[in-house]
Amino acid sequence: MHGEYKVPGGKLVVVDLDVEEGVLRHVGVAGDFFLEPDEAILSINGALEGAPASTDTAGLAARITAALPESTVMLGLTAEGVGTAVRRALARATEWSDHDWQLVHMEPQAPALHMALDEVLTAEVAAGRRAPTLRVWEWASPAVVIGSFQSLRNEVDPEGVARHGMTVVRRVSGGGAMFVEPSSTITYSLSVPESLVSGLSFADSYAYLDDWVLGALGDMGIRACYQPLNDIATDTGKIAGAAQKRIAGPDGAPGAVLHHVTMSYDIDADKMLEVLRIGKEKMSDKGTRSARKRVDPLRRQTGLAREQVIENMIGSFRGRYGLTTGEVTAEEMARAQELVRTKFATEAWTARVP
Repeated sequence: MHGEYKVPGGKLVVVDLDVEEGVLRHVGVAGDFFLEPDEAILSINGALEGAPASTDTAGLAARITAALPESTVMLGLTAEGVGTAVRRALARATEWSDHDWQLVHMEPQAPALHMALDEVLTAEVAAGRRAPTLRVWEWASPAVVIGSFQSLRNEVDPEGVARHGMTVVRRVSGGGAMFVEPSSTITYSLSVPESLVSGLSFADSYAYLDDWVLGALGDMGIRACYQPLNDIATDTGKIAGAAQKRIAGPDGAPGAVLHHVTMSYDIDADKMLEVLRIGKEKMSDKGTRSARKRVDPLRRQTGLAREQVIENMIGSFRGRYGLTTGEVTAEEMARAQELVRTKFATEAWTARVP
């Protein structure tokens, strides 16, 4: 069995192993990390040899830590990262390069249709009818997108929404509210098979699926990092927030994961504070200046047009994993439009948590 895991902010860990009579055998750990002294790698392999195959990541990390010489120095490597690579090997997880990725980048769509497309395309990946997909959104109108479990009245100021002509929609994933203006927001979704995150905890899957965009930002000279649970930020503020939803496969088959990210290309903090109640509560003592400090827009950091930032991001993904241009099929669009009518544009769904 073979498992790989890139430690967030670190290096790649590779584990090859067998399972015999319920325990790990012939364990070999490798990677592009740094480790001193040399014999520490033998200690890691020895700690894993004979471990029950049911041992979780924390248990594997504890075995490794206990076996390491006191003088051990690990750079780009952690005991937890090795444990995660083992769990991914045991789960027969797939890697990014195992898949043929498809790009969907359409003309601007209404907010409710974006919500529906996320659900439909991810369900198609779960069913095996669609390749893993990177979908870059274009917004037809400004919107507030609230998380699946957020209270509508607590998050949104209806007077501010009406004054600024915004649409309020609720997405299928959890997390916080998104303030969206078409020219100031970059949003994308990853619809991926569950196998890509097999062996990862829910929290670790955020870092794993965000890793490519950290690389893309780095290619543009932005030193960004993942901040648990679901933020991407620089030293001076937040760039983006992510959210996820698991969708079951048919008849008990492995499902798929929806991972979508909204990035701030620019920000109108005054308008945001008039639309989002939560913004007022968090920042009422410092007002707009605090809102600007909390967000570090890509326009300020790059000096590039929004379209160029998106093009660079797509190019970075393509260079790492390959990417074929695709489209939403007529059947998928029909299903999404039906979901808009029956779910995402209805008061029952939007106000399901009043």
